[in-house]
Amino acid sequence: MPTITEDFVACLAQRAAEAEELRRLPDATIADFRASGMAGLLLPARYGGEQAHFPAILDPVRRMAHGCASSAWTLGFYILHNWMLALFGEQAQDEVFAGGPVLCPAPLAPAGRGVPADGGVALSGRWSWATGIMAAEWVMVGTLCGPDDAMYPALALLPANDVAVDDVWHTDGMRGTGSHDVVIDGAVVPEHRLVKLTDVYGGTAPGSGLHAGSAYRWPLVPALSLLAAMPALGAAEHVADLFAGRLGERVLAYSGVAQKQQPAAQIRLGDARVRLRALRGLLADTVATIESMVTDGARIHRAARAQARLAAAHIVHESRAVVADLLESSGASAHFLHNPLQRAKRDIDVICGHVVFDYDVSRELAGALEIGAPISPLAMV
Repeated sequence: MPTITEDFVACLAQRAAEAEELRRLPDATIADFRASGMAGLLLPARYGGEQAHFPAILDPVRRMAHGCASSAWTLGFYILHNWMLALFGEQAQDEVFAGGPVLCPAPLAPAGRGVPADGGVALSGRWSWATGIMAAEWVMVGTLCGPDDAMYPALALLPANDVAVDDVWHTDGMRGTGSHDVVIDGAVVPEHRLVKLTDVYGGTAPGSGLHAGSAYRWPLVPALSLLAAMPALGAAEHVADLFAGRLGERVLAYSGVAQKQQPAAQIRLGDARVRLRALRGLLADTVATIESMVTDGARIHRAARAQARLAAAHIVHESRAVVADLLESSGASAHFLHNPLQRAKRDIDVICGHVVFDYDVSRELAGALEIGAPISPLAMV
């Protein structure tokens, strides 16, 4: 099974500033990713992939963020989206995986409209947050399909040549993800390259029965939210490592006191380490719960899905708090643009804005479903 090496992570760190400047991943990073074999981690075995258990994706992405959170986010979603493509029907998979794993951004909000046409739908719309679009081979988008009186939400799959990219990604964090908008104007998507979103959310998509691996029975929201939390957790771990290293070197201005001799700095480091350990424990427990249900063939009820989403949101928000606490004790020099500490903070701030990490909504959903209270039928669980 492919692994992420220390050299791979070090290269991500060396290219982090370049990724920010380019507002996309450098070509060398894409080449290294392809050579690593990680793109095929969740690809079905029949197409030459590893067909690993779903949790196998999490640790590599967390470790990538020790080098660059933007790179971890983008490469992690490339891996995840090959898993999502394996949920489509067999004809679509034969088509898209003809050459092995692909680079496929996936803005999932149903921002477009697919009207019946020529054995499929004619698709138009604009989608934001198309992470990794500048290196895309295929694109997967959420849309409302069917006639006006019988619309249903679906995922649609198109070759990258069928979409236009609108350069809008001018942000203060996660700049290397290149998450521009995509625009589609009347492209025809055949029926076999559509899958109903309700089936994807529920773990009952066509591909869930096509492959033997348990990964393809994982429900979407727990899978997406836990994967997306890994760059934040990994970045926070890296900040703690950097902070520990600085304690051995930093002498405070004007006082001449070595920071490592300050009890307050030692307390902050100890606090960060135990909080991060707790997050890793929460992650392990959450993943084990879902994986056990998937392996046993049990129905993954909405309350369990909501708890997984809440766990992911808590991991991200607590990682953000750990980083903020450590930067508060790192002095003004931590905010020079060449310093990875400030980049990690900006990146996690942006990650926290993802809709799946809305902390209030995540807690509300988990609490409501535990006591049987009604929730919106459109809620992401």
